Amino acid sequence: MNKNIQLQDLGNKDYKATWEYQEMLFKEIVDIKIQNRREESNIETPNYFLFVEHPHVYTLGKSGDIANLLLSEKQLESKGATFYKINRGGDITYHGPGQIVGYPILDLENFFTDIHKYLRYLEEAIILTLEEYTIIGVRSEGETGVWIDVGTPFARKICAMGVRASRWVTMHGFALNVNANLGYFDNIIPCGIKGKAVTSLNVELGVEKVDEQEVKDKIVKHFQSLFECSII
Repeated sequence: MNKNIQLQDLGNKDYKATWEYQEMLFKEIVDIKIQNRREESNIETPNYFLFVEHPHVYTLGKSGDIANLLLSEKQLESKGATFYKINRGGDITYHGPGQIVGYPILDLENFFTDIHKYLRYLEEAIILTLEEYTIIGVRSEGETGVWIDVGTPFARKICAMGVRASRWVTMHGFALNVNANLGYFDNIIPCGIKGKAVTSLNVELGVEKVDEQEVKDKIVKHFQSLFECSII
């Protein structure tokens, strides 16, 4: 089993180009697995972890409802945003500047073969990261992601999640609002959940800007601990 994960920070990158890059890495791992089984060989599969920040974009998961996008094509253009229907789970979400997006592309057979455990570990990595900023992030029953003040009228989501897995290989991942422009969330019903707000780490801390590299470093630290891996 290969418990090394190659970290790549793609900087600010177009959503479609990043999606295609994810698909390429995903296919690379799947193809190795198919070849291994065919030849009864024991070649190790690679694992990747991508950090990226996207220009304004809305994405709709395969089971999502287009009615949760509250903008027309012209309105999208006027806001400098794009829209894609994609092959992850979950409903609609927004990506944009000030948001840390993480795409782990892992062969879970290198770690554990349990997709629910995988999602819980992704959430836990974010919860532990927020804890370092004295923010109490929690899970909300039946709603993937990380929330604040669940069970109160002030419940708000700080991190969205949606993944795809095939042959135990993952893609897509999480989007943590760090210095996000929350106004862009007004144009959707986030994750298809009505009546709940969205927040960002800088808002919760009452500061203008949070050091995003510092947040990434903390996420990597907790991810390594939870998955008992080396991110290199």
